[in-house]
Amino acid sequence: MSNIWVVDREGVEYQLEAKSGAKVMEIIRGAGLPIEASCGGCCACATCHCYVDREWLPKLNPADEEELDMLDMAFDVNDQSRLTCQIRFAESLDGLRVTLAPV
Repeated sequence: MSNIWVVDREGVEYQLEAKSGAKVMEIIRGAGLPIEASCGGCCACATCHCYVDREWLPKLNPADEEELDMLDMAFDVNDQSRLTCQIRFAESLDGLRVTLAPV
């Protein structure tokens, strides 16, 4: 079984079961955690903004231009910012750790 770790906005950490091919946003939303994801994962908003732990950033595909444009509209963006709808889980990401960004 593969897992990701998600820290919510109150600092509570959750271990979530993750399936290959699922978007990280879908995994978080499916667990009932407070992630808005108002566009449903179409990269048309930034309401699924998260911070990826530094050790995991090099293991992710780089953000494309569309994602970077959406992050430009988000608040509290930093060099660890990504949109969870643009991170597709794979076995190589077992143990991925993200923190939900403030809203």
